[in-house]
Amino acid sequence: MVTGKTVENVAVKLIQLAVTELPQDVKEALHKAYNEETNKIGKAQLKAILDNVNLAEKTCAPMCQDTGVIIFHVKAGSKVDGLDNVETALRNAAVRATKEIPLRPNAVNPFTQKNTGNNTGRFIPYIHWEIVVGETLEITVMPKGGGSENVSALAMLSPNQGISGFKKFVIDTVIKAGAKPCPPTVLGVAVGGGAEIAMNLAKAALLKPLNQPNPNPELAKLEQELREAANSTGIGPMGLGGKTTVLAVKIDYAHRHPASYPVAVVVQCWAARRATARIYSDGTIEYLTHKVA
Repeated sequence: MVTGKTVENVAVKLIQLAVTELPQDVKEALHKAYNEETNKIGKAQLKAILDNVNLAEKTCAPMCQDTGVIIFHVKAGSKVDGLDNVETALRNAAVRATKEIPLRPNAVNPFTQKNTGNNTGRFIPYIHWEIVVGETLEITVMPKGGGSENVSALAMLSPNQGISGFKKFVIDTVIKAGAKPCPPTVLGVAVGGGAEIAMNLAKAALLKPLNQPNPNPELAKLEQELREAANSTGIGPMGLGGKTTVLAVKIDYAHRHPASYPVAVVVQCWAARRATARIYSDGTIEYLTHKVA
């Protein structure tokens, strides 16, 4: 049985890892951007980012003052006992992490404007559930900052706009965002389904490792095309000019209604924070995105 206390402790550790240490694939992408940058100002910005990443790891302090809204993705094995304890455990983890790491309180009631002070509230932390075969519980945390979230966009295109309209909307979103999301960014892009389906798929696409190409060759080619187009804008690191505006584009899709063509673009800043762990039925814990002693 997976106990609530185990889930809580693992979730606190995941939040701490996510906000203080980038996954290796993100660090590699940032180093690659730095090595290839020819714009002096852009290169200086990337060096500052990499220095910040190193300092956050060494001091175990958050790499950004905006520690984001806490989002959990849970893959629950259908044979796992104790799933009814998970949501409470994840909320408790958010409260503990806010105090222990610490995190900036980012849960505000939209009507009263009152901050709960502990990163919990109505539907916060937000939990995405997926039931899978097996006896393991896999938890991923993605702290999502406000600056990049604010430039994310949804368009309900006309079906006759097709792929060309899809491409145009993605690049227009990058141009309109400019420096606001702290580039170089990662783009989660999805097309099809409905409005909420596209947005959910686009945000989940941000969890895909940057160094793993899309298994669909056509989508892999489209991701590369969009990344090159976004980088040709010259917006560059922190919006100050340079070769790298986007580190990666990750695309997903759903089949759509004949009358609808939803396109969602969810923007993630250079601090593409995520951390994943798997809890086995015997209580063994495996951290998948970070090395934990």
